[in-house]
Amino acid sequence: MTEKKSGKIGLDDPRNIALEVLTLMDKEPAASHKALKQALDKYAYLEKTQRAFISVLVRGVTEKRIELDYIINNFSNTKVNKQKPYIRNILRMATYQIKYMDSVPDSAACNEAVKLANLHHFMNLKGFVNGVLRTVAREYKNIAYPDRDKDFVSYLSLKYSFPEWLIRHYIAYLGQEKIEEVLDGFDEKRSIDIRTNTSKISPKDLLARLEAEGLKACLIGEEAELVKRADELGLKIPDYAIRILKVDRLDGLETFAEGLFEVQDLSSMMAGEGGLIKKDAKILDLCAAPGGKSINAALIASQGHVTSCDLTFDKTDLIRENVERLGLTNIDIMEADAREDNFEADSYDLVIADLPCSGLGICGRKPDIKYNIKEEDLKSLASLQRQILDRAVKYVKPGGYLIYSTCTLNWDENEANVAYILDKQDVTYSKVEDELRILPSKGFQDGFFIARLKREA
Repeated sequence: MTEKKSGKIGLDDPRNIALEVLTLMDKEPAASHKALKQALDKYAYLEKTQRAFISVLVRGVTEKRIELDYIINNFSNTKVNKQKPYIRNILRMATYQIKYMDSVPDSAACNEAVKLANLHHFMNLKGFVNGVLRTVAREYKNIAYPDRDKDFVSYLSLKYSFPEWLIRHYIAYLGQEKIEEVLDGFDEKRSIDIRTNTSKISPKDLLARLEAEGLKACLIGEEAELVKRADELGLKIPDYAIRILKVDRLDGLETFAEGLFEVQDLSSMMAGEGGLIKKDAKILDLCAAPGGKSINAALIASQGHVTSCDLTFDKTDLIRENVERLGLTNIDIMEADAREDNFEADSYDLVIADLPCSGLGICGRKPDIKYNIKEEDLKSLASLQRQILDRAVKYVKPGGYLIYSTCTLNWDENEANVAYILDKQDVTYSKVEDELRILPSKGFQDGFFIARLKREA
């Protein structure tokens, strides 16, 4: 992105667009996962470098918010939580550029922040913004951080910008020796994993098509380090999995429009694998949106049938859009409340229960989760999951399978729910294998929990 040397800033300036997205995310947390995409769609006419700048700034400020606030509070008489929303996010954005974006001169970060304050009619606060940021630029490297050995939780909270209660939660669940590996995994630069539509194209041919479109991509199963890590977990990387290392807009690709792939993280692909899906299987996916696991199952069970469900029309419409783009004909899509008895008992070879959860394994992909989830939410989510599982266990045929998975790292939502299934008196299940945690770390971008269970005859 070319830096402006002087002049006013406009409403469609990348920094202002990022500011509007961040302010909306603060105001309406429920819309945060859509806010950046909607902005990039609205301003699709901007140059690729400008759109990339918006994405980096929004994601970066969101990921590092706790640390940014700590830095600002060291140099501002008015603490961040007392500042006006626009001013707060102007300061966060500029501080992020100063600390983390070497391509942006400190002077540009400060000057453009002052222009943003002026654009939003905070002329009386321009001096405040300028003074705080000039001091940040000079002094931020001298700020004292908590000592790792004396206050490990506070140290991790600031280094990785996670609330302290969540740091304590991860330590309790994973152990202190794993916590930094997981937090580093969340911090790792994100790529995009895709599932080849093998009904239309082979993985190698798709890879060639993607590279012809100017993308850098690889077959994940040919990455030696990832294969080694998968082997250690007892997993096999699917041969249809591809990793795209750099892309602006997937929906602008011919390969996307032709339905040659579906976006799905590697961890999620492996959650629906495990050799349990036969070609002629009858499958039920209870909480399916946006449809990745249903699509994965339908492609494997090419002579079978998948019923793909979710609660609302908005969610099922996402599934339908993806299924139609890929041209799959062995999936039915319906709205259904998974807490109710909507399906025939003893009818499915496989039931996929990838249930609504706290999302504590995907904070790298959706960094707003760590600020919006509350400790008290964890118990209520586990209760919701059990309401769904009470129905799910009955739909499986005797001798069939239940895949229970979440994208969280939480005992109550994971291992405790598996124990709940195994202890049920009216339906008997056994483990196919030990339940598996996939931790976010180098190569595996998302944290997942997977349990594969067999219904006894």
